[in-house]
Amino acid sequence: MLKEKTQDPFWKRKQLRDLTHDHWEALCDGCGKCCLHKLQDKETGDVFHTTVACHLLDIPSCRCRDYPNRLIKAPNCLSLTRESVAKLEWLPATCAYRLIAAGLDLPDWHHLVCNDRAAIHIAGESVCRWALAPDGIDPADLKAYIITPGVV
Repeated sequence: MLKEKTQDPFWKRKQLRDLTHDHWEALCDGCGKCCLHKLQDKETGDVFHTTVACHLLDIPSCRCRDYPNRLIKAPNCLSLTRESVAKLEWLPATCAYRLIAAGLDLPDWHHLVCNDRAAIHIAGESVCRWALAPDGIDPADLKAYIITPGVV
């Protein structure tokens, strides 16, 4: 007897523009990398990540402490949209939104693939082991916390 083929998961069937709100939110891998403070060179436009996280990031879990109100409580927070994902070159190469926009698959450690939200941390793909809370760090000193290119 032939086994009926199951339908591919939503991220393999749909493009970003076709995702429901729930699918869009589920796609986030929870790495916390986009929650790091970034500096931009005014002359070149290059963006540099720092090890300093947003004050709303719960570093051990890499989840926002107040996701519904983040855009109000963290004025520099950027809400990713279907349109902005392709334009934000600073998004990590492993970002699920970036991968899907490029027609690529999700990595094995992504929670939608392995059904384990901790897998990203175990794989070392999140900031939970090295991000710093912003408490006591002067924003004028962020340059001292720039990450070596390629880390994010």
